[in-house]
Amino acid sequence: MASAAPFSNPQEAIDAARDIWFNKVDVNGWLEAFAAHPAIGESPSNTDKSPTTTAQWSKGEQSTALAMATDATLQELFEWNAHYRQKFGFVFLICASGRSTPEILTEIKKRYHNRPIIEFELAAKEQMKITELRISKQLTDNAPSASTTKTNADMVTKAGEDRMSVTGDQLTTAKDTPAAEPSREFTRTRPPITTHILDVARGTPASGVDVHLEMWANKQAGVDSGCWKLEGRSSTDRDGRSGQLMGMADALKPGIYLISFDTGKYNPEGYFPYVGIVFEVKESQKWDHFHVPLLLSPFSFSTYHGS
Repeated sequence: MASAAPFSNPQEAIDAARDIWFNKVDVNGWLEAFAAHPAIGESPSNTDKSPTTTAQWSKGEQSTALAMATDATLQELFEWNAHYRQKFGFVFLICASGRSTPEILTEIKKRYHNRPIIEFELAAKEQMKITELRISKQLTDNAPSASTTKTNADMVTKAGEDRMSVTGDQLTTAKDTPAAEPSREFTRTRPPITTHILDVARGTPASGVDVHLEMWANKQAGVDSGCWKLEGRSSTDRDGRSGQLMGMADALKPGIYLISFDTGKYNPEGYFPYVGIVFEVKESQKWDHFHVPLLLSPFSFSTYHGS
């Protein structure tokens, strides 16, 4: 990554990382990267030699799972981590950001039955998702000023420096490098509004459902005047998640939001051809993360304030 720098924008850095990871790193490199991760549900050990920032990222990415876990689910997760490692020889890898412990348990149980070659490839893809999140976070946190931009030689020879920091230092050239913004206590690692759909009738995630996110354009005018403004759209993946429903943002714009789901396409014989969930982001909540899940069956639906 250091030798490929400079990068003009975060996406260019991510594209370079994907090319290196999938086309230039060998099997031993993949295994080395896997070994640097603590098992899901476990904190990095005191003997972990990875950079402090990396350990903090792992802890943050697992924060939702740990916050929602019970002693029983953590014990079950610990046992399945051991089963998985015994079968495949490496730690169970999943991009845990925003996932609950039950979701992670479901995934590890499903993937445990894969052939080793298939699972090895899936683990590599999950590793890439984690890397993309960390690159985005690092480049947001460490956009350099012209006075702090380093040469490639300086970066390559600086012992012990985090590779993501190396990439962040080379985000832009000195010619068009903006002044560094003041650091903030809160930095997002994912879009501020997310959702997922669970089909409670089938007991599986609902994939392939079209999702729209809109914002009420004139809150003061009330519902009789004004209109909904489209903020983003996507379709749920095989895990029932909506992916990039909206772009990365710092502070959310306060107001009334609507997440709408094309449930009729998913359940043609169901009672609800369309489901809309309306919620409000208050001024005091603009730095919060809003996870608005949908629990769906052919004849009912519900939601809750996710985390």
